[in-house]
Amino acid sequence: MADISRIRCDIDFGRDGIQVSYLAVPSSTNESAYGTVTVPIAVLKHGTGPTALFTGGVHGDEYEGPVALMNLIRELDPGRLQGRLIIIPSLNLPAALTGERCSPVDGLNMNRVFPGERDGTITPMIAHFVCEALLPMADIQVDMHSGGKTLEYLPSINMRVPQDAQRAQKTFGALRAFGAPLGLIDRNLDDTGILNTVSERRGILNLDTELGGAGRVDRDTVRVAKTGIENLLKFFQMLDGDAVTPQQEGRAATRLAEVSDLACYVMAPDAGLYEPFIELGEAVQEGDALGQVHYVDDLNRAPWTVSATRVGFLACKRPPGRVQRGDNIAIIAQPLDPQRYGLT
Repeated sequence: MADISRIRCDIDFGRDGIQVSYLAVPSSTNESAYGTVTVPIAVLKHGTGPTALFTGGVHGDEYEGPVALMNLIRELDPGRLQGRLIIIPSLNLPAALTGERCSPVDGLNMNRVFPGERDGTITPMIAHFVCEALLPMADIQVDMHSGGKTLEYLPSINMRVPQDAQRAQKTFGALRAFGAPLGLIDRNLDDTGILNTVSERRGILNLDTELGGAGRVDRDTVRVAKTGIENLLKFFQMLDGDAVTPQQEGRAATRLAEVSDLACYVMAPDAGLYEPFIELGEAVQEGDALGQVHYVDDLNRAPWTVSATRVGFLACKRPPGRVQRGDNIAIIAQPLDPQRYGLT
């Protein structure tokens, strides 16, 4: 592995049982000439079966995924497994330690630098290790995101539709098995440098989550994540037993939806104080008023009304009241017709 990456790791990925250690990322600074950033990693393995790579904390202000993955490491008996789990709860550790979206070390957004660089700064160096050392072992890749401090989602499990029809159907089955309140066929504003994009190009089955957000950890959302992860492991026959349905936990069935195009992203038209009229899950028609931007320094200036750009329902919103022109303040999703994508 030393030839692949400058990052050191003493995990024996072929050994049964549970191993907890670190990725030792070289970091030479004014304060520590031969220092390292130590990113925690756990590997659980038993029997024969697929390898699933779970990551969280790619953005340091997204908390629900790391909490769910740390609980999984502590609670799952590896003897129940058929296969291997590679788990990194806080992949962007410098950002996680400061509660910021981007790394405080090099200022980079980790989920825009994949596949990374072997000889880059800390953020692309970690991304490169994931792509060159871990993804070649993985059959399944799941990246646990949430909205962070600036967005809040209906807790969702997300997929992009692969060109390979068999993998698309398998991914859709996994999405439904997860059992989140929202199952979403998603479209990013920009797919450049995203981990799931790299996995898709390599033919690895991949999913990601958006588990709430708003800079908090919600008890019910963490429960959704816990059940969802276990359901995925059962779906891929890495754990015995049947998936737990949302109804068994007293929740509504998964709402299947899609972000049909990039016009579903509603941006703030001006800087000011945003007052929302529509809350998560509520239906909207194109042209409906989603909210308005107030000008706190000019009482004679009328608020700027923000209108819905698509018909559908609110899947994501911006919790902070202060907005700047161009901030994403809402994402509108539409009910999904699976047959449109050849899914059943």
